[in-house]
Amino acid sequence: MSQVSVPVIHKSPLHEMTQTTPTCLWNDSAAIQELRYSLEHGAVGATCNPVIVLAVLKSEMELWKDRIHVLLEEMPTATEEQIGWKLVREMSARSAVLLQPIFDECKGRNGRLSVQTDPRFYRNTEAILAQAEEFSAIAPNIIVKIPVTRAGIPAIEEATYRGISINATVCFSLPQSIAVAEAVERGLTRREREGKDIASMGPVCTIMVGRLDDWLKVVAEKENVTLDPGYLEWAGVAVFKKAYQLFRTRGYRIRLLSAAFRNHMHWSEFIGGDVVISPPYAWQVRFNASDIEVRSRIDRPVDARIVEELSRKFPDFRRAYAENGLRIDEFDAFAPTRRTLRQFTAACSDLGSLMRDYLLPNPDVGK
Repeated sequence: MSQVSVPVIHKSPLHEMTQTTPTCLWNDSAAIQELRYSLEHGAVGATCNPVIVLAVLKSEMELWKDRIHVLLEEMPTATEEQIGWKLVREMSARSAVLLQPIFDECKGRNGRLSVQTDPRFYRNTEAILAQAEEFSAIAPNIIVKIPVTRAGIPAIEEATYRGISINATVCFSLPQSIAVAEAVERGLTRREREGKDIASMGPVCTIMVGRLDDWLKVVAEKENVTLDPGYLEWAGVAVFKKAYQLFRTRGYRIRLLSAAFRNHMHWSEFIGGDVVISPPYAWQVRFNASDIEVRSRIDRPVDARIVEELSRKFPDFRRAYAENGLRIDEFDAFAPTRRTLRQFTAACSDLGSLMRDYLLPNPDVGK
């Protein structure tokens, strides 16, 4: 457990967790004020994605609009997309500075800022790798997000071999998590054989626990599935806990990260594990205001009756929960993957549209 030299407002539940258990807190946002709050409550990292980047720009536009105008002058031939991604890089570099002291203190295990590769590259291994190389050079403490798709798995292995710390994302299942862990192991082993450093690397595999829950709720509505509604809050937790036990048994050199929060169990059920929880700012505020006891629950299994009922009524839960439930060539077609990639790629388009308002202001506005 790493001790972080940052000011602490009070002994909040999240700060207590970071000080008394191996469980780490990363902020699921690159907004400076939100990151500072998180750091004050024990955070040692930050992660973001295109949806979050777009939200940050909208909420902090007063901080960025002058910079956008400067970029328009400095990049006279750039497209709206190129301007948008330039802002992503600059936002990442700015937030990485706040985390650099933690990175130095933790020797690379924490203190990292995640930067998402363009989700539209999810089918192109070489494009993912090229952007991973570029983003890794933004700052020493960058960790690069790569989607767990058919093309993403070889990119994860090769990026790891090249010394890039990866954060596997768009991941919802045990088969995806295992494929990531095995790819990272292959990359690390290749580096070791050539005498290259791995001690300073800090890979993580995100499981978007709430997005698996979301999909099963959609299925329940579409297919008129009746069950205790509380059971649907446990699907992602069950997958995460099973993955954690398996990772620990096999000795994989990668940590799991919980993301896509929908309820407190996406935090509280993982306390005590050598894992990362990465809630958005709003969830952190809610957790810190709660009376939930900070105690280890990671080794407490999900009720077998819940797992059995989810498995019986939802084929997609069986696929997510079984080690061989999905082949690598089936990752892209898994419904939570498709839903998430659609949202992430739409956010890229929305980011371009936001830049369009500066490149081509609407002449009808105000008339």
